[in-house]
Amino acid sequence: ITVLQIVKESQQQHGLRHGDFQRYRGYCSRRLRRLRKTLNFKMGNRHKFTGKKVTEEILSDNRYLLLILMDAERAWSYAMQLKQEANTEPRKRFHLLSRLRKAVKHAEELERLCESSRVDAKTKLEAQAYMAYLTGMLRFEHQEWKAAMEAFNKCKTIYEKLANAFTEEQAVLYNQRVEEISPNIRYCAYNIGDQSAMNELMQMRLRSGGTEGLLAEKLEALITQTRAKQAATMSEVEWRGRTIPVKIDKVRIFLLGLADNEAAIAQAENEETKERLFESLLSECRDAIQAVREDLKPDQKQREHSLENDSVKVSNIQYLHSYLTYIKLSTAIKRNESMAKALQKALLQQQRSEDDGKRTPRPQDLIRLYDIILQNLVELTQLPGLEEDKNFQKEIGLKTLVYKAYRCFFIAQSYVLVKKWSEALVLYERVLKYAREVQSGAGSYTNSLKELPDVQDLITQVNAEKYSLQAAAILDANDTHETESPSQVKDGKPLSERFETFCLDPSLVSKQVSLVHFPPGFQPIPCKPLFFDLALNHVAFPPLEDKVEQKAKSGLTGYIKGIFGFKS
Repeated sequence: ITVLQIVKESQQQHGLRHGDFQRYRGYCSRRLRRLRKTLNFKMGNRHKFTGKKVTEEILSDNRYLLLILMDAERAWSYAMQLKQEANTEPRKRFHLLSRLRKAVKHAEELERLCESSRVDAKTKLEAQAYMAYLTGMLRFEHQEWKAAMEAFNKCKTIYEKLANAFTEEQAVLYNQRVEEISPNIRYCAYNIGDQSAMNELMQMRLRSGGTEGLLAEKLEALITQTRAKQAATMSEVEWRGRTIPVKIDKVRIFLLGLADNEAAIAQAENEETKERLFESLLSECRDAIQAVREDLKPDQKQREHSLENDSVKVSNIQYLHSYLTYIKLSTAIKRNESMAKALQKALLQQQRSEDDGKRTPRPQDLIRLYDIILQNLVELTQLPGLEEDKNFQKEIGLKTLVYKAYRCFFIAQSYVLVKKWSEALVLYERVLKYAREVQSGAGSYTNSLKELPDVQDLITQVNAEKYSLQAAAILDANDTHETESPSQVKDGKPLSERFETFCLDPSLVSKQVSLVHFPPGFQPIPCKPLFFDLALNHVAFPPLEDKVEQKAKSGLTGYIKGIFGFKS
């Protein structure tokens, strides 16, 4: 059997593509039950358990090896599920180690059975590599770095040899497993004492998706631990000509890693990796600001008291808070600018080739990003301790003009799409106005504006767009005059009265469409006739006295006569 291929296909099809180890464990249990039923290898009946072991004598079918493999996979997947749950429930770590030991035990049994002469050489090597992989995982969790490194190296060597022995299509799977365990080997080497492995781990962090699985959390903890050791020697930081003492450990760790994080962002291979690193840096910055804010609360009262005594100097802790807020806002601006550049590239590609069935980027998306950037710049000008810094305020003012110019440019682009030529032309003129103000006011601030988008390129692009806009407006006006005809002139009649004549009426698709006259006009109609019975007054009715019975006589005599039937 091809152990690695079976394992990988099962994992990808039953939950591990989304990190759902519980679903994969259920699949392993169901497959074990089906295999035992098919092979008639049941462990007793519903009343009594009778243990059976797979031996070399019954290895006539390779599905017996699958039984052992699925047992190992079920124990491993349960261990990985417990690892996820152990983040909130630390006691589950003991159960996790127990299940890993169980997986290693099943892998040892698989390796022992594969030593039989009935098993081919490839399956033997794969069983040995699988056994070494699970052993390395167990030793890694026990933090036995040397033993884990030996097991992972053995696994890596076997898979590399298998990759070289087969075709490229078959070698892809083995090379993927080698790449998966390489970070674990370097991490073990670092913990043993190899300092060069740390640099290799940091390079892996820059790759798309970073390190995953068992190593991801440990690598982040290792980076934080390394910075914490360096933070002991850091006591102050200088910003805008003022030295600020740093006493909070979390802030020291963040400031020490700031340069590394910025370098990592600059070296990122793609936009997805860059976005992930930006989010990580902003998260760390927010944590550092929160730590400073807790120490800032008692200092705020002292600052208010000092303001009453006409002392306007900002305290060190307040200035440190302003510095960290500046870093956070600047990083957010850089992230949004990076997203804007990616959207601009997508817009250019959209103009060159149209994609069907996909949501294409629009200028409105860029307008929203530049709105957020301008809001961040407003917050920068309001930082405590920088209100009187004229150079800083001037620099932020120039940056604001640059981003306003780009925002106006994309607003104009959105108006062009709906053929509002005059509005777009006015906005293009506003873009040129902002750009000229930046060029005239740059002067000594050229270095600080280097990271911003080039204004001269924007001016060139706006001039080209203006000519295109004027040409499009003229063509659109000519098309309007050519298509206009007397049949387009409305005579005020509703649609119900002009069915026989063809007429181009744009109002039919508007909200004020005229279909019928409403309310309708009054029309004369015949009234309902009135009937008067005049003959009734002149009719003489016949007498009816003989038809009416006389009133019966009252008294005793009448009663007696009534009894005996006498009538008057």
